[in-house]
Formats: sequence, structure tokens, C-alpha cells
Amino acid sequence: MPLLRNVLLCLLPLVPSVLSDSQCKPQPDRCKAVPGTPGWPSPQTWARLNESVSGRLLQPPPPGAVCHAGQPTYNEAACAAVRTAWTSYEFHTDHPISTVWNQWNNHTCLPWDGNPCSSQGYPVFVINATTVDHVKKGVDFARKHNVRLVIKSTGHDYVGRSNAPNSLSIWTHNIKGFETHASFKPKRCSVTIDSTAVTVGAGMQMNDLYGKLDAINQTIVGGGGRSVSVGGYVTGAGHGMLAPHYGLAADQVLEMEIVTPKGDIVTANECQNADLFWAMRGGGGSTFGVMTSVTMKTFPAPQMMHVDFALLASGNNTATRTIFDMVAYVVSQLPSLGDQGLSGYSFFFPLLKGILSLFPLPGVTPDDPAAEVGGFFMSAALMNATAGDMRRIWAPVLAHVNATWPNQFVPILETKSYPSFYAWFQEHYDTTPAGQDGYAVSWLLDAESLTRDLNKNSQAFERFAGGDLGTAFLVSGKGVHNAQPRGGGNAVLPAWRKAYIHATGGVRTIPFNATSAAEARRELAARTEALRQLDPDSGAYMNEASPFLDDWQRAFWGDNYDRLLRIKRTVDPNDVLWCTPCVGSERWEQVGDRLCRVK
Repeated sequence: MPLLRNVLLCLLPLVPSVLSDSQCKPQPDRCKAVPGTPGWPSPQTWARLNESVSGRLLQPPPPGAVCHAGQPTYNEAACAAVRTAWTSYEFHTDHPISTVWNQWNNHTCLPWDGNPCSSQGYPVFVINATTVDHVKKGVDFARKHNVRLVIKSTGHDYVGRSNAPNSLSIWTHNIKGFETHASFKPKRCSVTIDSTAVTVGAGMQMNDLYGKLDAINQTIVGGGGRSVSVGGYVTGAGHGMLAPHYGLAADQVLEMEIVTPKGDIVTANECQNADLFWAMRGGGGSTFGVMTSVTMKTFPAPQMMHVDFALLASGNNTATRTIFDMVAYVVSQLPSLGDQGLSGYSFFFPLLKGILSLFPLPGVTPDDPAAEVGGFFMSAALMNATAGDMRRIWAPVLAHVNATWPNQFVPILETKSYPSFYAWFQEHYDTTPAGQDGYAVSWLLDAESLTRDLNKNSQAFERFAGGDLGTAFLVSGKGVHNAQPRGGGNAVLPAWRKAYIHATGGVRTIPFNATSAAEARRELAARTEALRQLDPDSGAYMNEASPFLDDWQRAFWGDNYDRLLRIKRTVDPNDVLWCTPCVGSERWEQVGDRLCRVK
């Protein structure tokens, strides 16, 4: 009878003064509330949330709306500026609801002529959080009112976890904070960790963090993009140039402050909330809780000896098959080079036009209509080494290539010394354009898979490149293999503990084109499978992988998945936090623009 009474009262005009929004919500409701449904909070309820977070509740229009006549924010001059800035990471990371890649906003308001514009693909409200209490208020509100909740720091997310329609978003971008430690004693622990460390807010971005630490001759294991923040990066595992030496970013974590889905503000370390501490280091962001601060080990800032190394051939005298035979050989040598201290980012590609502007070759001019260049390129570094050291470790590779494929490849080996990691980063951070459409694809490869059968690898790398570009990032090695995370371990995909290479690629799509979307999914699957056959028991780095893998649970977490799922069910029994592909997401599905329980 009480339920029937509430349903009847919800039909009356005076209901806002009689019942709360939660009482008016249909019981039970298979779907999260959306605007226009009885369970959606009233304007008065949203106003109370705004008061509780000191006026930091926003309802921003889409950033591209300034380019569309008929939209309230239409402004021709502002539109020109938005279009110019659309390909920069900073534009999207500094906006409360924009994301770096267009498809995660469902293309609902791109700043180009002829495109539709609405707020349909974006969160309805955003909390511009600056404190842990702001985060708690948002989590409590979403849980109480059955509202879909998303977490955005910078929106630099290849699998689209930081945006959702009909949602409340907590924007952690402005939770900063910076405190260094000569040693660190985790809360409620009797042990003091004899390591320098830094505590930062979840919104701290890599460029800012590197700069602050460089001022005291320190650095961290961090990402290769200026806009990457510690939140999603650390919780997803986190690789980088220094990872082969020290371990992944998740391996450096000493403590976290977390707002749980139940609304508790907790400290997680080796002495308390140990399961949550284990899961949050590699189990993925937006899943087990909202990390508001993290304490990580720091290291003395190393000098960096950089190399631009290339082996290039023109289409005038080299076949594609020969190019990928060479690529398979050079990539097979990367584990050995990694054991000698090398780390970095390598790229391989078939014969392509337009490369000559980057790599001039003798006797070949850019205006030659037949000019095509293919080969291997690596931007890499040694810590605290000399140019002679760099030339020494590459000499056997060059000798083998010259002997095996004489006069086929033009070598380039240019070195430059940097006084610190930060100085190196300032010239070598990721400059890939933002504001595009496309998906990532990746797979981890160990030394055995890279050296077992070079003929098979040659064919696999060609298929993986997909007529465009593939990578073989040397961002794992002894430091990752031998890492000893605090508390006896973490949730990082076990394949990282053997891998040397994180191979990645990208697949572009055309907005509003179903054929393009379907072709992209097929290509992602085919390119993943090309490398999976080389190392079937490995997996993919969840932060830079295809979001459409059928077996994503095992591909992203391996044997850790079962424990992660048990922790998810314990800390978040009602799935206040949900994203895909994320731990525990199987119980829900996206039906149109609503999130609903699987029947």
C-alpha cells in the first residue's frame, strides 16, 4: 500500500512539496533516471545540490554550440576561435564536458557547418570539483537519485569513460595540490617508506607535475602527453619512458584518497582498505571509486641521451615485403636494447607518400609523384649516457641490416643530450591532433613472441599497420618485470610482467557514417588478431586499446578479473559507477541514450 500511495501522489501537481524525488521514482527502475522521467531530480533538488557544493554545479552548453545559429551561445567570432582550437588537447581538457575524441560525444555538436547541434551527447550537469567534499556530494547525489554518474579529469580517454549522455559529471580537473616527501609513512602504518615521494590531486597534469618536480631535481613515472592527468593514468596502470627502469605508474603508488560509491572518504594503502588499494592500481578508473589524491614514489631526474633512429627506403628500389622483413628484425632486437637501458617509441609503416617532409632521402624529391617512403623510425633515449653509448648499442643492428639488405635502407642516427627528463619531455611530448574521430588498438608482446619466427612477425606487423602506421613502444622491461608494488601486488594486467613492447595503432572513422563505423570495428578486430596470434596469452593496455574486444575482461586484466569483480560487487553493489569496458559493467547495457540493467 505505501508503494501504491507514492505512485498515486506522484501524479499530483503538488507532489514536489509532498514527496522527495527518490520516493517518486518508479520502484524498481531498470534504467537510470533521465530528464523527463519521474525519477529525474526536480530543479529544486538540483538547486540544493548546487548550494551544497558552493555554487560549483554547472550546466554548460556543448563547446561547439557557438558555431550553430539558433543555439543560445551562437557567436561567429567565438566560433572561429573554437574551430582553430578544436585540434588542441588544451581546448578539450580545460572544458568541463568536452572530450579529446569526437565520437565519445556522439557527434552531437561538432563545430562544423552542416552538423547537427544539441546537448544530447553530453552530461546534463557538471560539478566543478575542487575538494574531496565536492566529489562526495556528487557521488551521494547520483546514488540517492539513480542518476548516471561519470568522472572526467581531462577527457584524454581512448575508450570513452569520461562522458555519457543524461548524466551528472564530476570534473576533477581542478583538484590539484602538490606536496613532496623526503620519506613517506602511510596512514595507520607503522612502517616508514624510505623513498622520496609526492602527493598530488587527481587533476594534476603531467606537464605541470614534471615541471614542479624538475625544480627539485626529481621526476616520476608518468605519461607521454602533456594533458594526461594522474587519475585515469595511474588507475589504468600507466606506462612511460621511465617505466622500463622503475616499473609502471601503478607500481609507484604508496597511498590514495578515494571517495567510494557508498560516499565514504577513505584512505587506501597497504595497511587499510587493502582490497581497494589493490584494485585501484591497475583495475581502471571510474569503477571502484573516485581517486582525489595519490602519493607516488619519485626518482632523481636523469639526464637523457636522445636518438632519432630510422631505417628508410623509397618505393623506387624496395618492396613492401622487404620493409616489413626489416621491421620484424629490428623490433626483435628491442628487448635486448631495452635490457641495455633503451626506452622509447618506435613506428613502422609501409610505402607512404608525404613522409619525405619528415625524412629527406638522397635522390628522392617530395614533388616526385612516385615518391613513397617506408620503414622504421624510433624516438628513444638512454638515461645518464653518452652519444657514444647510443651509437654502440645500435651498431650491431645497423650492421645486420646493411649485410642482409645491402643498399636498401638509408640509416639516420641523430643524437641530442638533455639535462633532465623534463627538458627532454618539453621537446618530445605527444603532439597527435585532438578533436578527431577514431579508435585505438593495441597488444602487448614479450621477447619470445618477438624473436620466435621473424617471417611470421613480418606478415603480422604488415597486417597490424593496416596500410598506414603501427607502433612498437618500448615502455616495459626489467623495471616492470621485477616491480614490487606496496602491499604485495596490484591489479595490473599480468602480461605486463613479461612484455617489452606495447604495440599500438589507430583506426579513423567518418562521423554519421554507419558503414565507416562497421568497417572500423572489423579493422580493429583484424589488427588486434594479427598480433594476438604472435602472443595469444598476452593482453592489451586498457587505456589504449579497442573498446570492442569480445574478451575484454581477460584481455585487460587476465587472471586478476575475478578478484576485481568481487571487489567491485563489494564496494559498489548498486553500480553507482559504471563505464564500459570496465570491471563489472556486464550487468548494464546502453539502450539508446539510457543506461539500463540487462534483463
